[in-house]
Amino acid sequence: MHVTSEQRLADGVREREFALGETPSTLWTPQTTPAPLVLMSHNNGLPKADPRLVARARYTAARGYAVATIDAAGCGDRPRSAADERARADLRRALRAGEPADEILESVVGPLVENAVPEWRSTLDALLELPVIDGPVGYSGGWAALGIALAVAEPRVVAAGLFAGGYVPRAQREEARRVTIPLLFLLQWDDEGNPRQRALDLFDAFGSEEKTLHANLGGHTGTPPFELEDTCRFLDRHLR
Repeated sequence: MHVTSEQRLADGVREREFALGETPSTLWTPQTTPAPLVLMSHNNGLPKADPRLVARARYTAARGYAVATIDAAGCGDRPRSAADERARADLRRALRAGEPADEILESVVGPLVENAVPEWRSTLDALLELPVIDGPVGYSGGWAALGIALAVAEPRVVAAGLFAGGYVPRAQREEARRVTIPLLFLLQWDDEGNPRQRALDLFDAFGSEEKTLHANLGGHTGTPPFELEDTCRFLDRHLR
């Protein structure tokens, strides 16, 4: 792990940019450590510097958690291949034209999840060696497909808060039945890009004995601010 920058923020949270191999990453830690760790992602690999993710990460860190995120392959500061660019261009054209985009999304998001899981697990290995972090580990983020895959592959992840606002490939929809950790699932009832019934079917498929669905009116980016507080209470129950 190579730390590239470090700063103390106004809320007392320490922000560190680091690289693990070629993977750009960020770690936020609270004033009091060691702290439980939350792995936090944004929808389908959006950059780790996205303002909404950073705001959630800082809020969660101020609540006493270490929070880490990384850029997925082809996202943020990581270069995209020609194939990535073609697939994303095809997706943009389909969405603008109002055409079915599931197969294009499958071709874009499926490989992203497959490639991201080992990178997140390697990052987790490195983070748990730091003295400022003391498990257990939770997951929180808009990239539900990654959260499902990590919950199945990584026994150190003991609880997950997922946002139902991104495309979940067929493989992860099948894997959802193998997810048994406690879940908090957030759904925007009027999400313009994500069919409501698909999200409800996914919630029904999870194998967890403890799973909670919070549904709020509004579009994709309209999640009420109080849900961040509720997510932290969910993490408090299972990580402390």
